[in-house]
Amino acid sequence: MKILILNGPNLNTLGKREPEVYGTQSLTDLKEMIEKAFPEDSFEFIQSNEEGAIVTRLNQCLDEPVDGIVFNPGAFTHYSYALRDAVSMLNIPVVEVHLSNLHARESFRTKSVIAGACAGQISGFGLFSYMLGVQAVKYRDTREG
Repeated sequence: MKILILNGPNLNTLGKREPEVYGTQSLTDLKEMIEKAFPEDSFEFIQSNEEGAIVTRLNQCLDEPVDGIVFNPGAFTHYSYALRDAVSMLNIPVVEVHLSNLHARESFRTKSVIAGACAGQISGFGLFSYMLGVQAVKYRDTREG
């Protein structure tokens, strides 16, 4: 199974940015953790601070063989209808993930405009949110296949 791990703005600073909220592990740590936990699967890891680049990558999934996406849209979560539209076009499971519990944060962070276009949302478990996201993509794929 090929799964895209897609990260939005500021996630390149994991381990440095607000470690009390986002933890001390980096995207490199995340990559190693996922590849070790799911050796039978292949992963593509992308992080971009640019909304258009993320939309373009999601659009490419219409024609490329990707079985599912674990997506942390970062701050785009709360206002990017362009990303929601791009996710809505896909015929594969997309699981929205967040490191922190959005509902325990500032009020502007509690609403996701993207979640409704996704198979589900997982938040509040640090990097383990991604592990749960991968499991959800794999489970969703086996239930639909």
